[in-house]
Amino acid sequence: MTEPAEVAAWEERGRRLSLAVGDVWALDQPAVDDAGLDPVFVLHGFPTCSFDWRHLLPTLAARRRVVLFDFPGFGLSAKPDVRYRLRNQADVAVAVAAELGLERVALVTHDMGDSVGGELLARDLDGQLAFAISGRVLTNGSIYLDLAQLTAGQLFLLDLPDARLEAALGGDDGAAMRAALAATCSPSHQPSDQELAAQWALISRNGGHTLLPRTIRYIEDRRAEESRYTGAIERHPSPLGVVWGDQDPIAVVAMAHRLAERRPDATTAVLDGVGHYPMIEAPERFGATVVRLLDADTD
Repeated sequence: MTEPAEVAAWEERGRRLSLAVGDVWALDQPAVDDAGLDPVFVLHGFPTCSFDWRHLLPTLAARRRVVLFDFPGFGLSAKPDVRYRLRNQADVAVAVAAELGLERVALVTHDMGDSVGGELLARDLDGQLAFAISGRVLTNGSIYLDLAQLTAGQLFLLDLPDARLEAALGGDDGAAMRAALAATCSPSHQPSDQELAAQWALISRNGGHTLLPRTIRYIEDRRAEESRYTGAIERHPSPLGVVWGDQDPIAVVAMAHRLAERRPDATTAVLDGVGHYPMIEAPERFGATVVRLLDADTD
């Protein structure tokens, strides 16, 4: 199957960083009109990658440098057959920041990235993070697992052994995965066939689709140390913005409301009619909201 041109174009915009875990694909986007604001450091979710954020780059990079990368096991980065741990993915984020000279960042996270971000925040609270977090925006991730509505597909993957699949689930055409991704989006903001094909190409690049029972183990790590990750999300003193699609069937909007109760100084924006992937479903509205919340931290 020919890889979509959009994926090839995205790959060409970034570069590979040779880190201890293997090659990590990253994109370092300079600001169009640098206002001296802290760079945006984006952490993507499962099972997709930084490609999700491509439509937001013009908005995010208008006045700030933006750094995105694909975690190992995802997208355009190396996909070793290993146990994927949240703490290891946080190590990768730290290594990327060091490689690109990030000393102070505005952290923007989604889905699994919220959990990796929670580990970074916990390390900062412990005085063990090499860069500063001056502000953050968190979106649509299962930060409270007791509220999470995991899909049948996610539960199935978690029931499998933590090992590479010998054969792709449901064949190699990605129809089941494309349908699963579409089902997490709002019925009124369904991704196009072109979008889903590109997402599948990135998931399945270098056999990544056979690693899904491994890369999903972050949920087990979060469950085991939820007090650490969610506790840091709630307690870290940096200004907090929360943007949530109210039609998310997995990370339901009640999570955003609970976080607002526990962090009353946070600014919460609920996007009506948007599901789990606001950066894909409503990129203009989502991007403008993220920028507004980040810039509010600098006023």
